[in-house]
Amino acid sequence: MAYTDHRTLRRVLRREIVGTIGVLTDEHDFRAMRRYDSFVFDDHTTYLKHVEAVLRTRALQGSHTTVALFDPEEYADWCARHGHDPDSHLSRTRFTAEHAVTGPAVPYDGRPLSDLMTTLVDEAVRRATWEYATMLLARLGPCASCGEDLGHAAFSRASRLVSRILDSAPPGDRHLVCSVSGPPESLVAVLHADDTDDGVRIDDTEALEFTTVLAVGLATAGPGGLVMRTSTPGAPDRIHGWRIRSHGLVPLTAGEVFDAYCTDTETGDIIPPESNVDYCASPDLTDADPGPDHRH
Repeated sequence: MAYTDHRTLRRVLRREIVGTIGVLTDEHDFRAMRRYDSFVFDDHTTYLKHVEAVLRTRALQGSHTTVALFDPEEYADWCARHGHDPDSHLSRTRFTAEHAVTGPAVPYDGRPLSDLMTTLVDEAVRRATWEYATMLLARLGPCASCGEDLGHAAFSRASRLVSRILDSAPPGDRHLVCSVSGPPESLVAVLHADDTDDGVRIDDTEALEFTTVLAVGLATAGPGGLVMRTSTPGAPDRIHGWRIRSHGLVPLTAGEVFDAYCTDTETGDIIPPESNVDYCASPDLTDADPGPDHRH
């Protein structure tokens, strides 16, 4: 009887243990792991089927699992730095456990693994965009004339502009996209702002990433742009847009917003306009920015 009770109690405790699995999302990363004898899979599709089966089984058992992105290059570097054998499942589990805390990871919620991997890759891109934008701002350094931190000044101004856009926007759920072009890479960030009974709800991480990318555009004078789409039940979607310049955001006319949305950026071909959409003139936010402007 005591032995049965012990087994029952241990089974209960196992449900309290959370797990993390690192997933190789593409063929390139999968092939890189095949160099290790302890990695026994030889087909990526079969590998993903087994991963999904394990996730479903753990969910049915009441266990919580986090799915993390497994990067073979980062793994090899980590093993070299810490003196771990890369050809070992113990090393892989330790690496996954550490990187799930700081790297891209999402909880398994019963969705198909293909959908979950798309979310995971999107999260990785978002994180990489923010890290790169933050590095660009940090590299700006202090102003040669007054010593002000140029990156911090640009971020402060971007924060005020984002707040002003949301405060002045018509009611509805807002979808904002900020893009900054230029060598060596283009940056894109997205921000969702939804109307609720308690006011506007935004994700703090999205807001940070979005503001950072906008700050890079302000600090480097773009070229770039910001567009906002507002959706309200029973009414056409409204689209506004601004060009990013060093002094702030320049509003687009209704015709310019229409041209931006109805022109293929790669080919220049005309794209048919969407139905039930109003392309609107955008408000001028210049005089509405109460903060100081760095003009050296």
